[in-house]
Amino acid sequence: MLEEVERWLAGRSWSAADRPLDQLLAAKGRTGQTVSVVLPALDEEATVGTIVEIIRRDLMSDAMPLVDELIVVDSGSTDRTSEVAAAAGARVVHRDAILPRLATVPGKGEVLWRSLLATSGDIVCFVDADLREFSADFVSGIVGPLLTDPQVQFVKAMYDRPLGDEAGGAKAGQGGRVTELVARPLLNLHWPQLAGFVQPLGGEYAARRSLLERLPFPVGYGVELGLLVDALHTVGLDALAQVDVGVRRHRHQDGQALGRMAAAIYRTAQLRLARGHLVRPRLTQFDRGEEGGFVPRTTAVDTEERPPMRGIPEYAERRAA
Repeated sequence: MLEEVERWLAGRSWSAADRPLDQLLAAKGRTGQTVSVVLPALDEEATVGTIVEIIRRDLMSDAMPLVDELIVVDSGSTDRTSEVAAAAGARVVHRDAILPRLATVPGKGEVLWRSLLATSGDIVCFVDADLREFSADFVSGIVGPLLTDPQVQFVKAMYDRPLGDEAGGAKAGQGGRVTELVARPLLNLHWPQLAGFVQPLGGEYAARRSLLERLPFPVGYGVELGLLVDALHTVGLDALAQVDVGVRRHRHQDGQALGRMAAAIYRTAQLRLARGHLVRPRLTQFDRGEEGGFVPRTTAVDTEERPPMRGIPEYAERRAA
């Protein structure tokens, strides 16, 4: 590990407990910063309501108004995600209703990019909507450094990520399979300054709007790696940080879904390493056929990226208003 990274780990890695809520609220009052929380959601009716309820109860009360805005962006759910989120107290916006002049494309990054136009906070905090045993620390922990340290621009959550559940013998630290097999090797080899991030692909992170609006957003699974790499190049390592929020429990993907995720992440890295000729962005996987043998199934890998939001006329008009 680079000496620079060792110094960064000592000075830019914290625990959520390092900044109590009353300290964060005082800092928010002094600086006048506002906080928006965004939950991108696709068929998450089982978990999204509880997450919304906890954020509203612990961080949006009269006694603790740390979060100013809570929005769930539904990216085409076929279940009751929108109804459950709204009943719990979130403002729910459908992905297609944000910037409707641009046809939407499938992908988490597309939803996060569009959410910048649907929110107003100086600090934007993203939280995945499939978390179980959710704690408000996932929000307060990662917005804390942004409220208290003007030098910090981008904060990732770090946590243990068990594979499986406790009843089935969960294996601690083995839940981030794509992280360990794809993202971490890529970062260590090509962006060694980012080798200190415990959860580089984690979906819980917060950043200043002034940074996010300058970054391109990969539309699919590569969004977390893309934003992290581009943030490094835009504001430098010392403006990045991470906060320990404990344990993250969520729904795990099957092996083929992980393969598609890995391909998209590799493609995102490839785009940042070389802007010239690129290999064909398709991935072939195999299913067992009903009559024996294996049947190939080929899918396109997410390749599109949305430009920095500050170049979108509707966004510029909204910010000027």
